[in-house]
Amino acid sequence: MSSERCHFQHPKISRRTALQSGAIGLLGLGMNHLSALRAEASPDPLARGSAKSCIYIFLSGGLGQHDSFDMKPAAPENIRGEFKPIATRTPGIEICEHLPMLAERSHLWSLCRSLTHRSNDHSVGHHIMLTGRSEVPRGFDSTKPSSSDWPSMASIANYTSKSTNNLPPAVVLPEKLVHSTGRVIPGQFAGQMGRLHDPWFIEASPFHSTSYGAFPQYAFDHQDRGKKDDRRFEAPCLSASHEMVGTRLNGRMDLLKSLEAECRFFDRSAVTESFDRYRQGVISMLTDPTVRHAFDVTRADEKTQERYGKNSFGWSLLMARRLVEAGVKLVQVNLGNDETWDTHGEAFPHLKNNLYPPTDRALSALLDDLNESGLLDSTLIVMAGEFGRTPKVTHLKQFYKLPGRDHWGAVQTVFFAGGGVQGGRVVGASDKIGGFPADSPQKPENMAATIYSALGIPRTAHWFDAADRPNPIYFGDPIPGLM
Repeated sequence: MSSERCHFQHPKISRRTALQSGAIGLLGLGMNHLSALRAEASPDPLARGSAKSCIYIFLSGGLGQHDSFDMKPAAPENIRGEFKPIATRTPGIEICEHLPMLAERSHLWSLCRSLTHRSNDHSVGHHIMLTGRSEVPRGFDSTKPSSSDWPSMASIANYTSKSTNNLPPAVVLPEKLVHSTGRVIPGQFAGQMGRLHDPWFIEASPFHSTSYGAFPQYAFDHQDRGKKDDRRFEAPCLSASHEMVGTRLNGRMDLLKSLEAECRFFDRSAVTESFDRYRQGVISMLTDPTVRHAFDVTRADEKTQERYGKNSFGWSLLMARRLVEAGVKLVQVNLGNDETWDTHGEAFPHLKNNLYPPTDRALSALLDDLNESGLLDSTLIVMAGEFGRTPKVTHLKQFYKLPGRDHWGAVQTVFFAGGGVQGGRVVGASDKIGGFPADSPQKPENMAATIYSALGIPRTAHWFDAADRPNPIYFGDPIPGLM
């Protein structure tokens, strides 16, 4: 059945009104940051081998391996860059001096220093690293998402998993990845699976075309264009306003019934039953304190917010932790909007002052909390970007006062923790200048397989398209040596 048969749109209300009244779509339930309710039936979930979760931290723009987790102190100055390595808690593993909190917790995480693919293009790289497929599909359009795209890993998780506590199996936060020009980046959605299998997007971080990073504390502009950034991190509020009780809520429910009647004109069974299921799920969120607590991160106690950081990076990872606790199977956290980590210029001051401090703090707090609660063993954490950065430091003087590094798909370092990963390990290696894999090269397919395995998805699992044709989920083996 086509996902185009019946459309439900949100009422046309201002952002301010939505926030004040807690309105969402048709019910006014305060979830204005979530995507529209999916209105068609999903297939029965596949058999699962375990109940593990995954938090996929995506660094859009591309983190430089030389300046973070695969430093080359013996290389020439124009390759090793300005940062110095420091020892971690694990003998023999060194990382950047500006990630001291993570260095203290190296017993909880491991690295793969040899992930490789062939693209240096942002949009293609996003598609590759969000779908776990090295080759783009026929008909791929780098300027926008399309129905020809491979399904994202979040969409695979959404397809294969059951919802828990009325929450969807897969969530992306705190924003969709949107280019500074306003175009939406491909690879984030269900693509060939069909739109009803898109993950749910919690859009708590408003779009800004020239400001990046962990606002409000660490917002910055790559080129210092002087535009004001007054964004606020606005987590969904799952509470009905006083006006929503009684007559008004009943009126909204009557409107839902009318829309259901419209859908029956197209299909008298699947659409109606599915929409009723999602309606009941959203209504019941109002009475579930666990779910409300998961989203209410900006009003967490002061001590918790200080540990994670009172900024978009800290709030996002705190929300991810709470969503995992509430039963979400895969949470993709975009640490910064598109190009935040695209350090062509001013790389070293921007990493040192704006990007590493909130990342180091928030990720360390996440590791501590999951470890202390006993959830780290069952929650895989993966952190990667769409590619690494060039071995050679470059300087685009027409745009930047100071040097940086350009795009480099040939090798990057991927961070792993939890979910059975043995801490204090390094899998694979890059060559002496950090340009290509020198040992145990791994592909995005291997990273995806590692995630799917942690989620308990069987290797024989398939998803089925609109013509009921099976499509495999695995295209590689989990990365060896991590578990």
